[in-house]
Amino acid sequence: MNRHRQLDTLFLDRDGVINVQLVGDYVKRVEELELREDFLMAIPLLRAAFRRFIVVTNQQCIAKGLCTRADVDTVHAHLREQLSAHGLTLDAIYVCPHLAGAGCHCRKPEPGMMEQALTDFPDIDRARSLMVGDSASDMRFGRNAGLPTLFIGKVTDDNRAEIAACADIVFPSLLQFAQTL
Repeated sequence: MNRHRQLDTLFLDRDGVINVQLVGDYVKRVEELELREDFLMAIPLLRAAFRRFIVVTNQQCIAKGLCTRADVDTVHAHLREQLSAHGLTLDAIYVCPHLAGAGCHCRKPEPGMMEQALTDFPDIDRARSLMVGDSASDMRFGRNAGLPTLFIGKVTDDNRAEIAACADIVFPSLLQFAQTL
């Protein structure tokens, strides 16, 4: 990444990147949202490097009937408040509410949420932006959207080949990456 010129847009997956992922469950209520400590610690470094912050998140819990779109919107309003208290403003949050396998164009790894972002922010410079995620699906979304990709998390024997095929950068945590900016 270029240290001398501000980067453009940081695209962030939500669960596992910004907040703690609930294994086998979904964040459906405000009480279930726990921000990741490494993300909070990375905020000042990220703010200095990027001019815009956009969340792109698959939330099939809506289509499964486990919560409503209004429930997810309430969680996101709370997320915005929490991040604002730490000095970070989210420019947009894009949500795919559809089931995996539904064939929709907005579910990562399809590029529909990027197309929404380009409609809302036509000046996004993809070459100076970055997609951050903790899954191969996030990385494939970044590739499909024309973005460089950053995988954060643990590379294991089970995911090594797939991550190597679609992640441009790999770090154990977003904080460790942010410290290189």
